[in-house]
Amino acid sequence: MDLFAGVSVRDYDTAVAWYTQLLGGPPSFLPNDIEAVWELGEHQFLYIEVVPEHAGHAQHTLFVEDFDAVLRAIADRGLVPAVRETYDNGVRHATFFDPDGNEVSYGGAPLE
Repeated sequence: MDLFAGVSVRDYDTAVAWYTQLLGGPPSFLPNDIEAVWELGEHQFLYIEVVPEHAGHAQHTLFVEDFDAVLRAIADRGLVPAVRETYDNGVRHATFFDPDGNEVSYGGAPLE
């Protein structure tokens, strides 16, 4: 399965900087002057696109194998989640909000 998950933003430069900080590197490719794309895994991409009238409505969760390591790396880059929770089943969840209010969350398996 392939995935292209889109996030509408207002300001290209601000969004590229924030997602570079969150995702740990620059975009994988730039299709044009209003889009930037990060490859998160094989055939799995997150992209931003300047569409001001839709900005702030995205909700994406990335489920990762090493939740703690991912959150530590993001913290080392200067971002902390706005919300951290552990569900009744033990699944952990951390939510970040970009400058437009779009939600990008990370999920992780319960601690063993």
